[in-house]
Amino acid sequence: MGDLIISKRYAKALLSLGKEDGNYADYGRQLADFVGLCRAGDELLPVLSNVQFDLEDRRRVLTALIDKMGVSGVVKNFLNLLLDKGRIALAPDILAVYQDLTDELAGLKRAEVISAGALDDAEVARIREALGQVVKGRVELDLKVDQSLIGGVIARIGDLVFDGSVRTQLLGLKESLKRGELV
Repeated sequence: MGDLIISKRYAKALLSLGKEDGNYADYGRQLADFVGLCRAGDELLPVLSNVQFDLEDRRRVLTALIDKMGVSGVVKNFLNLLLDKGRIALAPDILAVYQDLTDELAGLKRAEVISAGALDDAEVARIREALGQVVKGRVELDLKVDQSLIGGVIARIGDLVFDGSVRTQLLGLKESLKRGELV
C-alpha cells in the first residue's frame, strides 16, 4: 500500500512538470523506454536499487544508460532523484500510475477484451463503440484470446466486468440445474 502512495506522488510530480512545459507525453514515453529496458535486462533494476553497491557506481551506470537513451533533462533528473531517494525500484509502478494519469487527462479508458478467438476489425469496432458508450469516453482495447471461453467475449474496464462468454453461461445453467430451477 505504501509503495502505491509513493508511486502516485512521484508520477504526479513528473506529470506536473510535463504539463507545465507541455511535454508530459514525451516524458511518459521516455519513462516507458527506461522501464522497458529494465524489464529486458532482468538484473538492471535490482542492481540499481541494491544499496550494497556504492551510490556513485550505481549513478554512473544509470547515467550511462540514460545518456545512450537520449532522455530529456527532466526525465534524467527524475531518474537520478529516484536513485538518490532509494526509489528507483518503483519505476515500473510509477510508470503505471503515470500512464493512468495521462489517460485520464486525455479522456481515454483502457479495456481488456478477452475472446474465444481472434476478432475481426468490425467486431473490434463494435466492442469499442459499445464500451465507449458505457464509459462515456474513448476506449483503447487490449485484445487477448482465451479458447477456454468456448465463445463470446469478456470485457474489463477498471472494476467493471462484462462477461458474455459461453463458458460463463454454461456454468450458470449448470448451477441452475443443480438447484432444480426451471431454465
